[in-house]
Amino acid sequence: MTGILKAEPIGKFVVGVDTHKYVHTAVAVDVVGGVQGTTGVTADRGGYEQLDAWARRFGQVLAFGVEGTGSYGAGPASHLRRQGHKPVEVNRPDRRVRRRRGRSDPIDAENAARAVPAGTATATPESGEGTVGMIRHLEIARDGAVKARTQAMVALKALIVTVPDELRRQLQGLPKMALIDRCAGLRPGPVTSPAASAKHSIRAMARRWKGLHDEVREHDALPGELTRAHAPDPVDAFGIGADTTAEVPVTVGDNPERIRSQAAFAKLAGVCPVPASSGRTNRHRLNCGGHRQLNSALYRVVIVRMRFHQPTIDHVIRRTAEGKTKQEIIRCLKRYLAREIYQYIKAKQPPTTAT
Repeated sequence: MTGILKAEPIGKFVVGVDTHKYVHTAVAVDVVGGVQGTTGVTADRGGYEQLDAWARRFGQVLAFGVEGTGSYGAGPASHLRRQGHKPVEVNRPDRRVRRRRGRSDPIDAENAARAVPAGTATATPESGEGTVGMIRHLEIARDGAVKARTQAMVALKALIVTVPDELRRQLQGLPKMALIDRCAGLRPGPVTSPAASAKHSIRAMARRWKGLHDEVREHDALPGELTRAHAPDPVDAFGIGADTTAEVPVTVGDNPERIRSQAAFAKLAGVCPVPASSGRTNRHRLNCGGHRQLNSALYRVVIVRMRFHQPTIDHVIRRTAEGKTKQEIIRCLKRYLAREIYQYIKAKQPPTTAT
């Protein structure tokens, strides 16, 4: 049985990387589509250096198509960027491609490599190695604490419904903080009755909520300081604030030059209009794509401005008189806000010199 002959190397390649927790698989594809080699490396610095040396043996590496640059692919993308390569963020192929070709690590890596010259993968991965990385770490810890705090309150209120009547009457109807203080100060004594066990559990949940609340306040202070130092102009804009501004660098990264236009930033935030008709009606629908946390932050700012910002209030009155619905006005205002924030991002970029 004869083996499959591979095309002769022509000197320019794209490398696709299928990333996992412990091992990454790479496939080198030349510019005419020939597969020239496959390798596997460990997910550590030594493996990344091995991947770099392996890719350079084939010739000029045009780009690395890396899957999952926000998770398992963050390490290799960061290392390759520091070595002067061009990493490109690649999404996993759609289900039709996987049904037709099957799925394995080499196949996924090959698909990642082919997506770059095909133009289906063009995004530059965000870099989170400086202040942005610090903000992201704190935001992850804060989001986890907020979620756990919410779960603790839900569990506490659900338990209060089922406790003995006398205890329930003492706790029902109290405001949130008064309820927490009352529950945290309960003295169950020896756990020898349903009332004592209920008090013990309620006190534990209330103290857990207070501990998480203190943790959230600590997390709120640190990202606020970093955000004000990193992006003071958006923080001082009307209705934005440090918590909302923190979502912008976390989404954009330490390399804002990868966002090439305000339309690209609007698409990243999920506030660009999406055509919904092929006729002459010029209809658009809600954009459900983009970074949802950034989209939510823009929504909060718009709601604040619609209530307290006089130019925005005047705009809402004018657009309402034109027949626009509230949802349509909010979508327009989010797009305008994305344009405003992009100007802040653009102002931080170093000026480019024409060659």
